[in-house]
Amino acid sequence: MSNTEVILTAHVPKLGAEADVVKVRRGYARNFLIPRGMAHELTPASLRRTDSLMARRAEREAAELNGANELAKRLGKLKLSFILETGESGKAFGAITAKDIADRVKAESGQEIDRHRIVLERPIKETGEFTVNVRLHPEVQTGLKLTVSAKHPKPTAASKEEGESEGGPRPRGRSVRREAESAG
Repeated sequence: MSNTEVILTAHVPKLGAEADVVKVRRGYARNFLIPRGMAHELTPASLRRTDSLMARRAEREAAELNGANELAKRLGKLKLSFILETGESGKAFGAITAKDIADRVKAESGQEIDRHRIVLERPIKETGEFTVNVRLHPEVQTGLKLTVSAKHPKPTAASKEEGESEGGPRPRGRSVRREAESAG
């Protein structure tokens, strides 16, 4: 299996960007990269063309960075509110995931964000205020403010006392039978 060197003419994920000289398998270069116009063989003539490729790459990277900075400003001003489905005891039934956040951002601001760019260690299962990091570019991160409230708020101490005066929950299973046997 022999390798060959090629000059990329377009950004190829996990391989490189424009004007990068990379070493790949001959078959990959001959059958995939070169026919699709993503690369040229490394020759003295193609090396002279790398200046134009480098200029095109610099323009693309500058445009991506400017776009990410503008989007970061818009997202920094955005405040999202979610209602978390909870039971009467206050326990959460669901969670707010990165996909939920991305969908809400698209609905409220019209900006589409890839859910993989939203940094969540684990889904949000509590109520409160949160700041979630969003990686828009390797050099640009912003914080997105979330407010999470419960659909059914937790019962207060006064309502818990009322529940206990009514007898509270009845124990199940064997303990009910044992109580009946010891009483009778």
